[in-house]
This record gives sequence, structure tokens and C-alpha cells, in this order.
Amino acid sequence: MTSTTPTTTAHKRPNYILIWLYLFVLTVVEVSAAFLSHIPKKWLILILLFFAVWKALLVALFFMHLKFERWRLRIIFMIPLPLAAILVTAAIMEKVW
Repeated sequence: MTSTTPTTTAHKRPNYILIWLYLFVLTVVEVSAAFLSHIPKKWLILILLFFAVWKALLVALFFMHLKFERWRLRIIFMIPLPLAAILVTAAIMEKVW
């Protein structure tokens, strides 16, 4: 007799407290870099954008559970990202235009 229920693979539960602590430390580094730094403004913006993308990736992978989903769902999530990058770039470059 065959089973009609779909097979699911169990994944190890991530340590959410550790991920939250990691996000908190990244936020503290961002804030301290923004207020206590003498880095040129262009480099500071790039550094802060890098940290923001890093934190967004952690949130998407663990708290939105994308790390444990199939690739089809991950691709659906990634499709709007180039549009978002274009819109952010246009907003940043608006001062130049």
C-alpha cells in the first residue's frame, strides 16, 4: 500500500536567540560606525548598505524560513530584488541628476 501524504524532510531548528543576538551586534556596529566614524561619507554609505543587506539576508533566511524552503520559492522571493536595487539606486542618484 502506498502512502498519499507528501514526504517532508525535517530540518534542524535554528537557534533564534543566537541569530537575534547576531543581528543586534550588527546593528550596534552599524550605529557606532555611523556616529563615531571619520570614514568618508561615500565609504560609510557602502559599509552601511553592506550591513543592511547582510542583516536582511539573515532575517529572510532564518526568520522567514527561506533557508529551509525549496528553490522555487527562493527564486520567487529573489525576482523583485533587481527592481528594488534599481529603485534604491535611482533614489540615491537623484541628487546627482
